[in-house]
Amino acid sequence: MAPRRRPHFLDTVTRLPQAFALRVAPGGPLLATHATLAGDSPSRRRGLLGRERLAPGEGLVIAPTQGIHTFGMRFPLDVVFADRLGRVVRIAEAVPPSRVRLAWRGFAAIELPAGTC
Repeated sequence: MAPRRRPHFLDTVTRLPQAFALRVAPGGPLLATHATLAGDSPSRRRGLLGRERLAPGEGLVIAPTQGIHTFGMRFPLDVVFADRLGRVVRIAEAVPPSRVRLAWRGFAAIELPAGTC
């Protein structure tokens, strides 16, 4: 018998083939107007490596993960960690290159241009 998969707040976007918008709360302000999901192992490993920058309104959601690193990055990031229900458990602002940030209660890391948060 296969283990049962636990639901999470990203279940609806895992079926979307294109980018999506992210809000702080239903009807609340937008975090990103053009977010993409790194939900499989190759896309989580690649992340934003090789990118010159994130444009305003752009974001990358990495899930599942409890941490990120910025080794090899060329620009700082704001990172919002959320739990399985989508509740914010940590915000790391302006994380410079060559750093690690963790959130033990995190399920997803939302990488945004520095200054977004």
